[in-house]
Amino acid sequence: MHATLADVIADTAQNSIEAGAKHVALTLVEDGATIAVTITDDGKGMDEETQARAFNPFYTEAGKHDKRKVGLGLPILKQLCEATDGAVSLTSQKGVGTELRYSFSATHIDLPPMGDLAETVLMLFNYPGDFDLTFTHRKGAEEYTISRLELADAVGGLESIEGISLAREFLQSQEEAIVQR
Repeated sequence: MHATLADVIADTAQNSIEAGAKHVALTLVEDGATIAVTITDDGKGMDEETQARAFNPFYTEAGKHDKRKVGLGLPILKQLCEATDGAVSLTSQKGVGTELRYSFSATHIDLPPMGDLAETVLMLFNYPGDFDLTFTHRKGAEEYTISRLELADAVGGLESIEGISLAREFLQSQEEAIVQR
């Protein structure tokens, strides 16, 4: 089980990157009653048979995991959504991409804490590969959006300690500002 919602977000967004997406859009919306996440990508997508099996804990895509034959990410996500009065949906088209939507009741007693979103987004931005990931966080009337490529350009790249430190500071400042309002 994931310790925080940021862990859930990292796990599900990482699937898009690993699916060969060139563009990933990750949106987190907190409206007081609900916490909703939408991840849309232009990765390899899934056929109908794979979509039907995606929430089965005893199924994983062949070759995705070197040492295991089960995929628990989506089944655990579904269980968490249902346990916190939320929902999950997956739509995909092979060769086109995938959209994953999930939500939780923001006031449910079993909802894990949010965790460190700034660090989670930074980790996703530093994932290896040739892709752009755009992250939007909306809380009430406040919102910010940042893309991996924009941030890398602004801080001089995400390969150096300096660039990573500047990116971390920026993301933390955005999260602090949105949480305080």
